[in-house]
Amino acid sequence: MKEMAVFQRFSRTFRENPSLAKMLVVFTVSGGSLMAYSEAKSENEMNIVKPTETDSKKKRVVVLGTGWAGTSFLKNLKNSSYDVQVISPRNYFAFTPLLPSVTCGTVEPRSIVEPIRNIVRKKNVAVHYWEAECFKIDAENKKVYCRSNLTNNPNEKEEIVVDYDYLVIAMGARPNTFNIPGVAENCHFLKEIEDAQKIRRTIIDCFERASLPNLSEEERKKILHFVVVGGGPTGVEFAAELHDYVNEDLVKLYPKVKDAVKITLLEATDHILNMFDKRITAFAEEKFQRDGIDVKTGAMVVKVSDKDISTKELKNGGSVSTMPYGMVVWSTGIGTRPVIMDFMKQIGQANRRVLATDEWLRVEGCDSIYALGDCATINQRKVMEDVWAIFRKADKDNSGTLTVKEFQEVLDDICERYPQVGLFLKNKQMHSLADLLKASKGDAVKESVEVNLEEFKSALSQVDSQMKNLPATAQVAAQQGSYLADCFNRMEECENNPEGPLRFRGEGRHRFRPFRYKHFGQFAPLGGEQTAAQLPGDWVSIGHSTQWLWYSVYASKLVSWRTRALVVSDWGRRFIFGRDSSCI
Repeated sequence: MKEMAVFQRFSRTFRENPSLAKMLVVFTVSGGSLMAYSEAKSENEMNIVKPTETDSKKKRVVVLGTGWAGTSFLKNLKNSSYDVQVISPRNYFAFTPLLPSVTCGTVEPRSIVEPIRNIVRKKNVAVHYWEAECFKIDAENKKVYCRSNLTNNPNEKEEIVVDYDYLVIAMGARPNTFNIPGVAENCHFLKEIEDAQKIRRTIIDCFERASLPNLSEEERKKILHFVVVGGGPTGVEFAAELHDYVNEDLVKLYPKVKDAVKITLLEATDHILNMFDKRITAFAEEKFQRDGIDVKTGAMVVKVSDKDISTKELKNGGSVSTMPYGMVVWSTGIGTRPVIMDFMKQIGQANRRVLATDEWLRVEGCDSIYALGDCATINQRKVMEDVWAIFRKADKDNSGTLTVKEFQEVLDDICERYPQVGLFLKNKQMHSLADLLKASKGDAVKESVEVNLEEFKSALSQVDSQMKNLPATAQVAAQQGSYLADCFNRMEECENNPEGPLRFRGEGRHRFRPFRYKHFGQFAPLGGEQTAAQLPGDWVSIGHSTQWLWYSVYASKLVSWRTRALVVSDWGRRFIFGRDSSCI
């Protein structure tokens, strides 16, 4: 016991004085000897940087936003030569694909969020976080202006000015109301954790109100009419989750009002899930019809009041109809945040929907500002804008003509700089300039052929038709964040040894390879333990087995082991005990 007391004193001393460089402890256990040698490291040796310390030699990186793009950037940033300041009104990352599950108690809100400080605290990079909201970006002076987001802060109106060397804008987007009257005031959105919690409370409130004895049957039907606007993945998944919640859980608690429940899904186009394969669209529409979910396509919302919603029937000559509701969930796309709109005006992009960046995610016209995620889109450069520069670079002997051999020597660089070229060649099953000329001229072309600039232009004239904008999805944002972090990690290395494609309008090569999105597929949960999946290679899977694939993929994509354990336990609890019907 005496030996143990000595050990405890040594152990306590060591914990209270981590600066001790070395410690040697010798004691006996059950008559045997045990020697432990410990070497403690100082804070600098352990790469722990205090939030208040700033190395003036380090480049200051300011990150705006803690969504998919911003968090992916922070997780993958490893270069300790940066001092990173994260600014966001929310101090956590939310796994947004599971928000529809939160609305119905399938998953708890805390299970899909991870504090940003937890994510970055063990990194070998100086990362500091402020809970504040950016309201102005000054690109000319390299400053951002913020205000505290804490409501009980007496200095919440006081401006915080932050200097930066590099700015990473990853602020996401806001729900798009299309300026339709009454949407902002009367509809629920599904973008944030708070939105999902509010929807969950409203669902239970509707059932409680409908259970009161002094209501007519017509009033009960109005209160229990749930309208979902938007036939995209989020709207469809929420409608399916709500249907399961009502029919598997709430009907047991509110048996007297179960016949009054109605779910309506409104979509302005001809079909729901337009971005999916037609087989998935057809299956989803048929399943919803069997489940009793009223799907109205070609119905464009024109007004929402506190009592009813008005739609314009595009298929019936534009007639307007009105229906009463108890709750409306709006899920029809994304809009630009005001601070981004102001910044776009400042840099001459006022006529755009979102920020335009180059293929390296750098905001056009701003060398030290990067934008990724839903607030930006890549403005892929057209081949025809640079066709003369490409021709001149490929024509190494300056003969004024281009041979197939010369073209093949720069083809890899062309396809990397202009991906639409590679896509065009692949779709047309072409491999060389000769194949392109055959397509444009329609006659046999020999490998030794030489073409002039005009013939080269003609051969490439259809290439830019392959250009497509990337979808505004979590998958794209996460890949962009990872890509940009890799660029920052190797900034100095690639400055000295560029690895990108040829600079067709200049000398040398680009520092980095351009960002390329890799599509790994997409899921559409349809309720009843059935999910549709569209995976690479035009592989479509629908049914119960795909639901388990959805479980496994989403569980693996959660940001930490803590959230994975919580979500899996929530799923297990739901299978055993049902969904949580409280509105806390």
